[in-house]
Amino acid sequence: MMKSFTRELWFNTKKPKEFINITGEVESLLRESGIQEGLCLVNAMHITASVFVNDDESGLHHDFDAWLEKLAPHEPVASYRHNTGEVNADAHMKRQIMGREVVAAVTAGKLHFGPWEQIFYGEFDGQRRKRVLVKIIGE
Repeated sequence: MMKSFTRELWFNTKKPKEFINITGEVESLLRESGIQEGLCLVNAMHITASVFVNDDESGLHHDFDAWLEKLAPHEPVASYRHNTGEVNADAHMKRQIMGREVVAAVTAGKLHFGPWEQIFYGEFDGQRRKRVLVKIIGE
């Protein structure tokens, strides 16, 4: 019989931009769900944050940060039309590049990942309370 399990993870980063490995938290929720076969959705519920899958390697994370800053630089804030009350237009663009969500297969009660794959929460306008939805469906 198909089951559905829903939880939210909450974040309040110390820095404006940060990458946080949330794989362990998602795996813990998967175990709690009891679902053995299905799909796991992990979704950033804020338009200045991201969820993505990649390697947990500090050099790569530094490269992501540098690359994103080249593609959507924070400064000059006056170059963005969105910056009318907040100065986070670049964070919206960084989120668009890195993605909104991850859908991972669940097989034999585990995330069915390839080598080195991990789930990350990417924060681009932090230092305030934000959440990530984890929804697992299956049997």
